[in-house]
Amino acid sequence: MSALDRIETYLRSLPADLRQELDRISVIRSFKKGDFLVREAEYSRFSYFMLSGIARKYLNQEAREITTAIYLPDDLVLSFGSYTLQSPSKECIQALTDVVAQVTHYDAFEKLKKAYPEFTTLDLLLTEYHALWLEERLMDLYTLDASGRYEKLLKKEPKLLLHVPLGYIASYLGISQETLSRIRSR
Repeated sequence: MSALDRIETYLRSLPADLRQELDRISVIRSFKKGDFLVREAEYSRFSYFMLSGIARKYLNQEAREITTAIYLPDDLVLSFGSYTLQSPSKECIQALTDVVAQVTHYDAFEKLKKAYPEFTTLDLLLTEYHALWLEERLMDLYTLDASGRYEKLLKKEPKLLLHVPLGYIASYLGISQETLSRIRSR
């Protein structure tokens, strides 16, 4: 069972009144292509559960943008450090397409966790999911060459090439756009 399956199973196991509490503190919100969900130096006060669309997380480093994550439907989107510590974000999160997300305010979720221990368990499952994703991403960067990372991304998410500019994909893979072009031409 994957980490995402564990989260979904846990959510389904919650009593109806607790699921309603979670729905009560969340709103469905639409973002247009180019909108920012989080800006650098802002506090990340919301978590976003992607219902549709594509977004990316990136860092501004020495006059260039480094894409660190690409988010798709069913992904939990947030600036993890900023959200967890309620500190200024070091990264930006921007919609690459029109996006619809379930948005939950940090303070409201913290209140739910204090009132119902089941939501602390949910928070732990979400944190584990993020840690597993991060571990896989690091392993890929250290163990796969550029072609292997590209092939894995294509196999896992083939539609990305239709909606995400190649420069962002190259940055996400940790390679130059020229290297990505050479890999794609093979």
